[in-house]
Amino acid sequence: MALVCAVATGMAQAQSVSTYGTPGLLEVPTAEMFDDGMLVFTAAGLRDTGRATMTFQLLPWVHGSFRYAVINGLDGADGDRYDRSFDVHFRLREESKHGPAIVMGLRDFGGTGIYAAEYFVATKTIRDRFKLTGGIGWGRMAGRGAFSNPLGIFGSRFDTRPSSNSNGEGGELEFGNWFRGDAALFGGASWQYNDRLTFLAEYSPDLYTRERDDIGFDVRSPINVGVQYRFRNGSQLTTSYLYGTTLGLTYSYFVDPRKAVTPGGQGAAPPPLRPRSQVAAATADRSTGDIRDRMQAALNQEGLRLVYLSETGDTVRVGVENDRYNQAAQALGRTARVLANEQPPQTEHFDIALMSDGVPLSAVRVNRDDLYELEHDPDNAWRSFARAEISDTLPLIEGGILSDAYPHFSYRFGPYLNFSFFDPDDPLRYELGAALGLDYTVTPGLTFSTGLRLPILSTLDDSTRPSDSTLPHVRSDWNLYARESDLRIEHLTAEYMWRPATNFYARTTLGYLETMFGGFSGELLWYPTDSRLALGVEANYVAQRDFDVLFGFQDYSVATGHVSAYYDLPGDYHAQVDVGRYLAGDYGATFSLDREFNNGFKVGAFFTLTNVSSEEFGEGSFDKGIRLEIPVSWLTGRPSRNKISQTIRPVLRDGGARLHVRNRLYEVTREARSQDLSRGWGRFWR
Repeated sequence: MALVCAVATGMAQAQSVSTYGTPGLLEVPTAEMFDDGMLVFTAAGLRDTGRATMTFQLLPWVHGSFRYAVINGLDGADGDRYDRSFDVHFRLREESKHGPAIVMGLRDFGGTGIYAAEYFVATKTIRDRFKLTGGIGWGRMAGRGAFSNPLGIFGSRFDTRPSSNSNGEGGELEFGNWFRGDAALFGGASWQYNDRLTFLAEYSPDLYTRERDDIGFDVRSPINVGVQYRFRNGSQLTTSYLYGTTLGLTYSYFVDPRKAVTPGGQGAAPPPLRPRSQVAAATADRSTGDIRDRMQAALNQEGLRLVYLSETGDTVRVGVENDRYNQAAQALGRTARVLANEQPPQTEHFDIALMSDGVPLSAVRVNRDDLYELEHDPDNAWRSFARAEISDTLPLIEGGILSDAYPHFSYRFGPYLNFSFFDPDDPLRYELGAALGLDYTVTPGLTFSTGLRLPILSTLDDSTRPSDSTLPHVRSDWNLYARESDLRIEHLTAEYMWRPATNFYARTTLGYLETMFGGFSGELLWYPTDSRLALGVEANYVAQRDFDVLFGFQDYSVATGHVSAYYDLPGDYHAQVDVGRYLAGDYGATFSLDREFNNGFKVGAFFTLTNVSSEEFGEGSFDKGIRLEIPVSWLTGRPSRNKISQTIRPVLRDGGARLHVRNRLYEVTREARSQDLSRGWGRFWR
């Protein structure tokens, strides 16, 4: 998260951001929304309290937030309170010329309940620069000036608010508390003096009751005032005077995933199409072997590896492995240009197959005439996609694999950085080291692979807090793995991928599968090239590895597996449901929703519910989290298939823990499906 804040390019926003990291004045919310798809990172501090919030505008009318707060001395003799909470906000009405925007919000609906509140709020803009906000709140926002709940007309159950988090673990959705108990009004105004400076004032009913009782937070006035300065990069800094007693400081940074840090790209330009007459003259006296060698060399220069080649009449079929481009469509476009420049003029059709370790994923037919006709057409992206033919690739298995394509060896070497969040003893832990990856593909589909890591600087091994889990310690002993290991074998596997039938893909993996488990994993996936739906099944039998992450195993073993459904929703969204048995022997399902932009930037969330009770699960009640995936090309502007991935879990426990296996089939195959290719086809000509 810090990495994104440091390097991303912000976008100016008309709305201000509250200390809770959501659209608001100073502490109270407004009925505004961020731009669709925007990520907003906010750090806020006031007396004895620090809040860090990440907010994502999931849809134009809904955004969600994850917040981490530190409240010094809130738990008295037990020390500081490290609190995690989630918010969600829904726009019920968009602002119009004669009416305000209206939003319904739930604050801290899935945490410990310290900040728990619900509200309806309306905001109206007057003459562009002046905004008025008013609303009604429950829970924490029903302090000063509270009155009987107007929702009581729907039943007496709304008159009282039950105590929250009865299980003592936090993390549960307190449906029974929402919009119950006393209510109170809040409101405020903002005046944008110029493009940089905005003045804010508000009436807040929050009495800070818990903080007042435990740390002596003094609330003398409901009036908060502040001034906000907007920097040229769009970030905001707000200084405030709160509750008549304390100063506050809030900084917000905006990241638009659609706009890369280095727009336009820094990679080499694609090879220009040579005139047909030049191609005819150059290929007239060449042998088939010479043509192949020149084509292979040209593809290598573009970061593509030629592994399959066959010719029939006026059609040439090639299979390429993409080692450079984040978008498969860009790899297809580069390949098509090379073929047009190196193949004799009588070759009219190019069947280009995307392959992974020698396994065909899909094929795209590109007509030579279309390349010449559309090269400089202003609408060449959608026109070329409309003319391309996408199909399955099983015929490639029958022959044509180049004799010098396999065996193939590749390696990766570089630094790695791991983070661990929200340990009560140290909210942010890290590990920096060197990583080496080796892959040896013997024949198409059969790969031997290993990954080694050597930690250099680490605070992960400083944690001495023992796991209190009543479940098998399949994840909660992570600190023991960090403390008792040095040079680690992260994985050491034999993997075989193949195509058992049309639209089907299969994988078997044997060995040390991940840091904590080794054994056998098998998977079967049904995924037609033109389908939004994919179905898969995975079965594993694994044993827990020794804490030194070398060759030994512990006594614990388990059979685990899932049936999975994947659906490519309209727009940028992907949904996934996995149902089955987890590493601790519990049964349940994981629900995931990701938003992936055309450039590969991904923001997602997931939660897992199993037959483990919230008491057995422990702190957090059930597994849930947020994940970010940032293409390196988004940061550097240079073509790369590397990505920076980070999963942010409020707490890592043993319930709902799934095995980590490299090269799960859906992720391997998805980039070659027609839906994914269509989204990235704008890079076909890049």
